[in-house]
Amino acid sequence: MKHSLLVAFALCAICAFSASLSYTRAQDLASSRDSIRTKDPLRAPAYPLVAVDPYFSVWSNTDNLADSFPVHWTGRVNALTSLVSIDGKAYRLMGVPQVDGALPDAMRQTQVAVRATNTAYTFEDAGVEISLVFTNPNLPDDLELLSRPATYLSWTAISTDGKEHDVKIYFDATAELCVNSLDQNVVAQRVPCQGLDVLRVGTEEQPILAKSGDDLRIDWGYLYLAVKEGDANTIIAPADEARESFVKNASLPAEDDKNFPRQASDDWPVLALSFDCGKVGNDAVSKMLALAYDDVYSMTWFGEKLKPYWRKDGADALSLLQNAVKEYDSIVERCRQFDDSLWKRAESLGGEKYASLCSIAYPQAIAAHKLSTLPNGKLIFISKENLSGGCAGTVDVLYPGAPLFVVYNIELLKGTMTPIMEYSRERWPWPYAPHDLGCYPLMEGQMYGGGEKTEERQMPVEECANMLVLFDVVARAENSVEYAAEYWDLLQQWAHYLVEKGLDPENQLCTDDFTGHFAHNANLSIKAIVALACYSDLCQRAGKEEDAKFFREKAEEFAAKWPTLADDGDHYRLAFDRPGSWSQKYNVVWDKLLGLNLFSKDIVKKELAFYPSVSNRYGLPLDNRADFTKADWIAWVATLADDRQGFDQLMNPLYDFVNDTPDRVPLTDWYFTSDAKMKGFRARSVVGGLFIKMLENELK
Repeated sequence: MKHSLLVAFALCAICAFSASLSYTRAQDLASSRDSIRTKDPLRAPAYPLVAVDPYFSVWSNTDNLADSFPVHWTGRVNALTSLVSIDGKAYRLMGVPQVDGALPDAMRQTQVAVRATNTAYTFEDAGVEISLVFTNPNLPDDLELLSRPATYLSWTAISTDGKEHDVKIYFDATAELCVNSLDQNVVAQRVPCQGLDVLRVGTEEQPILAKSGDDLRIDWGYLYLAVKEGDANTIIAPADEARESFVKNASLPAEDDKNFPRQASDDWPVLALSFDCGKVGNDAVSKMLALAYDDVYSMTWFGEKLKPYWRKDGADALSLLQNAVKEYDSIVERCRQFDDSLWKRAESLGGEKYASLCSIAYPQAIAAHKLSTLPNGKLIFISKENLSGGCAGTVDVLYPGAPLFVVYNIELLKGTMTPIMEYSRERWPWPYAPHDLGCYPLMEGQMYGGGEKTEERQMPVEECANMLVLFDVVARAENSVEYAAEYWDLLQQWAHYLVEKGLDPENQLCTDDFTGHFAHNANLSIKAIVALACYSDLCQRAGKEEDAKFFREKAEEFAAKWPTLADDGDHYRLAFDRPGSWSQKYNVVWDKLLGLNLFSKDIVKKELAFYPSVSNRYGLPLDNRADFTKADWIAWVATLADDRQGFDQLMNPLYDFVNDTPDRVPLTDWYFTSDAKMKGFRARSVVGGLFIKMLENELK
């Protein structure tokens, strides 16, 4: 199998940005500007600006970057501001800063393009074009780089009228990015660093890992702004003072604000800088800064504080910044190549809208995780269940999100699974897999449903089956059972649990727990049957012939019974005891992708033929009980189709949802199919499941 670690990187497809730099004459711009730039086929519900981890995650929730201040994924303002002065007149590029009670004019935004590691904006006014690019170097084959909490912002200016223009650029970041609530006291200061000009801000108290929760922002560690020494003027100042100085004089205040500590909302202290681009003509002028967040410690593991992965060999914030700036050119080129590779791969399988959807989903899926190591040195990649409880490392979140990491780096998938296995082996008391590891960022034992103390709100069949399927996926990707062998006792225990409970599940929850408890879940039964076949495959690969035979026979026995239990005429039921019901059978996708050959193709054909009759404007509902759906599951069901026409029939309404949803938040996976409104959840890692189409013919 050709694996993600061998992905060939090629040129980034941020056409608006790249193409603009090739123009040398004003008439070329005038005649070609509109025709050469291809609009993204999908409009992102929110645009990723900073996409690092669940705390350092900043988005624009308006189509025009200058129509609002950026926000944290939770919706709280994390203000970033950019202005440009052209021949003495100031324009807004990003944010809505008021100066003397009025907004500076917004420079006309002509384009925005979202790619996996880049979000690029293009503006034009007053004879000048400005490109502003946010680069998040989330390259999956380079874990040290992936874990660096640094985002690049770059500006490029070029004349569009053949004349020279005096151009200066301004940027600031407020202390909002380092507090959970605005009444927290902050301290800002300069930090000596060889070769760089560095500013930082953080809370006075520094309550490291003192709290956990869902709608929560970081309030420990430090936000850094770094630029090459001599490249820019920098300042620590009240926001109004810094912005007013630039708007009126194209300059910054003379002295740093030293009135600290004070509340983040008290005169809104900012880290600010200005670049002097000089006289800008037909030759492009580019400027760059690094914005980084050092959390010092990222998570706990049963009382022990864990450092972020990038710190594992002794690196500190200043060395991180020095490396980030020094390696900028090569990193940006690698990111552009990766973006283009991802786009082309997705487009070849599902068309340009599918490529656009995957590009929107990629930064969100990465930024919902944090990379670290356990005390025993094992790699962990922990998701936060954003706006759906805040659980850390949830099994039925890592399962739907897995396809992205199967495609691009199986080590990251294993990093989501390892902590579950270590927890299960060390202290989990029940004979089935747990749901989660705790409430992010504190991994102190399952939080969900009463935790370790009760069986009332567990997901026994769900979580056992999820883990068994994924262990087989890993074994196939690596052509080895070495990873599974370390946890064989648990896998065997969970397989036997599914033999006993999997065919006809009892009254329990599944991953779609928002629909409540119910028994005889037909789709959950499919998952258990597939999981037993997966465990059989693991046994076969491990040379355990007798076990392989036993579990394969059980899977086949259950698969033969399933159609009779679930049949409802022209489709199959939501639950075995509910005639007239129906549901998405997304779990059967692994039967196809892994070549398990458990279920007749006629079963899939009947389901796919039925779905159009119950679909709505924005997609196929999850089941007959409500008109909401899950975006990830739609992609899984669509992948069951044997041709592009069938895939597109199910995916096109999902694309329409992305374009039309009125909820301007990082992509929700739970929405209403009738009006495209969000039901709940946002910014979750499960959007990695949208990459499942890329697994066709990869794992058999």
